[in-house]
Amino acid sequence: MKVDDTLLSRLEKLSYLQISEDKREEIISQLSEIVSFVDNLSELDTDNVDDKFSMSDQATFAREDIEKCNRTINDDIIKNAPDSADHFFIVPKIIE
Repeated sequence: MKVDDTLLSRLEKLSYLQISEDKREEIISQLSEIVSFVDNLSELDTDNVDDKFSMSDQATFAREDIEKCNRTINDDIIKNAPDSADHFFIVPKIIE
């Protein structure tokens, strides 16, 4: 996949972000590097790798799920949103 200005514009629209003109080339370069790395991963032969393969024999640490909410942090995040209501982000419909 080639990352170019057209694709970056589409990503801007879908993510509801605006990238300044002086950062566009840098972002395109970084995204191209990421896509290239992911393309390299697709070349790996994983046909004979067990689905449950793990680098460690130890079980995953489980913690107690304790609900906590800091309204100050939530309010600080929401105040930066272009559009919000009832502590939720409002975003444009993107399903085409």
